[in-house]
Amino acid sequence: MKTKKVLPIVGWRELVQLPDLGLHSIPAKIDTGARTSSLHAVVLDEFERDGEKFVRFAVDFEEPHVRQVCEAVHVDVRGITSSNGEKQDRYVIKTPLRIGDVEFRAEISLADRSDMKFPMLIGRSSLRRRFVVDSGHSWLQKPETKTKKGHKP
Repeated sequence: MKTKKVLPIVGWRELVQLPDLGLHSIPAKIDTGARTSSLHAVVLDEFERDGEKFVRFAVDFEEPHVRQVCEAVHVDVRGITSSNGEKQDRYVIKTPLRIGDVEFRAEISLADRSDMKFPMLIGRSSLRRRFVVDSGHSWLQKPETKTKKGHKP
């Protein structure tokens, strides 16, 4: 008989990390109704490096007033339907995403989320087979902790 893997539980909002982009403790809404994860960003530039397509973008944080400029390989430009039903062409990047102790490569669309409460949205393709969602709770996963390589706190 096959034993079922016990999945970590996330609440309807969590602090997440995008370590390769240098972004830590990003408040994110967990949204099983959205397919693709999304990050609030302003696309600055598209360029090539060593034959790969990259996108340079800025992530603005209100508290403290900081602009973080990031670069990532861009996988695609896709037509994505926003929460108001409008189809928008968005850059999609693939980068490691960390929620609690679980880190994996995720596809994330870059969008103007300035009118949204959360700068990041985690969609169901990032959650599937990795987490169980408990919509009655928040902040269930501990933010990243710095530990020695190979050691867990």
